[in-house]
Amino acid sequence: MLSFLQQNKTGSQLRRREWLRIGGLAGINWALPGLIPQRSVVADSIASQVPGFGKAKSVIVVFASGGQSQLDMWDPKPDAPEEIRGAFGTIGTAIPGVRFCQHMPQIAKIADRLCIVRSMSHEDLDHGSAFYLSMTGRYHRRKSGNPLPSSEDLPCYGAILQRVRPTNKFAQTAIHLNGPALVPFIDAPGQFGGLLGKGYDPLTLGDVTSDEIAVPGLLPHADLPPVRMQSRKSLLSAVEHNMKAMENQKSALDKHTLYQQAFDMLSRQNAREAFDLSKEPDALRDRYGRNRSGQSCLLARRLVEAGVPLVTVIWSHSNRGQDQDAKNDDLYGWDTHNDIFDGLQNHLLPRFDQGFSALIEDLDERGLLDSTLVVCMGEFGRAPLVALEKNFAGGTPGRKHWSWVYSIALAGAGVHRGSVVGESDRRGAYPHTESYGPWDVMATMFSSLGIDPHQHYFDPVNRPIQICDGRVMNAIYG
Repeated sequence: MLSFLQQNKTGSQLRRREWLRIGGLAGINWALPGLIPQRSVVADSIASQVPGFGKAKSVIVVFASGGQSQLDMWDPKPDAPEEIRGAFGTIGTAIPGVRFCQHMPQIAKIADRLCIVRSMSHEDLDHGSAFYLSMTGRYHRRKSGNPLPSSEDLPCYGAILQRVRPTNKFAQTAIHLNGPALVPFIDAPGQFGGLLGKGYDPLTLGDVTSDEIAVPGLLPHADLPPVRMQSRKSLLSAVEHNMKAMENQKSALDKHTLYQQAFDMLSRQNAREAFDLSKEPDALRDRYGRNRSGQSCLLARRLVEAGVPLVTVIWSHSNRGQDQDAKNDDLYGWDTHNDIFDGLQNHLLPRFDQGFSALIEDLDERGLLDSTLVVCMGEFGRAPLVALEKNFAGGTPGRKHWSWVYSIALAGAGVHRGSVVGESDRRGAYPHTESYGPWDVMATMFSSLGIDPHQHYFDPVNRPIQICDGRVMNAIYG
């Protein structure tokens, strides 16, 4: 970043005041004029001809932090030796000839609404940087490491969406639920606004089951009538006149942005109501599962109904929270080095089978699945050899990180129902057919929202950045 500034001494370079204004204040759900390059009619026409283009009004990402085992879930190898296939049996699904793990019976029943991609692949083998890759579509400068979040990071897909097409239907363009994602107890990089500034951070909520409404601050207070609300907003406006003297105080600017977003949320009735899970029938809440991840999936459906374009559910906010409390299922992450079969059977798969199948069913029954792209993915998969690792807790074998092949599931918005795309080899170790990467998933998400993933946006120092380097996964549309 510094070298770039040193090399650009021309008059077109943004002044320091403009840098602060854009980086600190420009993220309040609107784009500044001239920040998005003009598109040609030909380019837009080509993009719109891609399968699935513009089919989605919203995208829900269910992110399985820690890395789901493709061999013990989506892509079992029942004919492989035991040290490869693992301890689980398989069951038939609603897709003829396709089998899932025996501990996913409810997902197996709704498999005819899913598309399973079994040939995902990339080269990053550690949680932090692989999570960054999954959220930004590009490798971190420290591949296969666990770097801290940085203001120089690339923005996550939600921040980019807010940059290129902020919504006017809801107070937030992108929302993360059950976050932030931790690896295992520090914030993972890549889930924030990065170089675009804090104003582009997606709204991040933690435990949505901790109160009657997922954002308690949105509850109306009897002692805060509209006139007092307006008074507080006027006070904030008065403070803004003094912002010039505070340009060098980044934290103050960040707080300003958050305050503006909070006032916007409070002023919108649809926002207040969308976060209120108590409006859902008890039977439906039970169907999703009375746990952090399940209720986050239910809230994701409510937010899509309210017009939020992009919602990410972090399934297990810590990728390895079991090290903190192995008896707390809400803490259990998908990073199952040892004790993988106990962890999956007794802690992870029952909740996931229940909550994810409920989300797909609920969206479909409400007619929302046709206009909502659902993506279930993790940062990578697990190794094709079951083995005990000395450096991790647990007394029975597990599987190491494995990024060379893994599986994801998609549904809705034109995705071909009841299909399987790609194939891994007989050991579930490498792609046997054409492979796809996180960059392709990101390209598909933007294209489904009617945005050409190859268009550019400008960063705060006026550099054009392509949204994504990937290609749309045409095969998922049949």
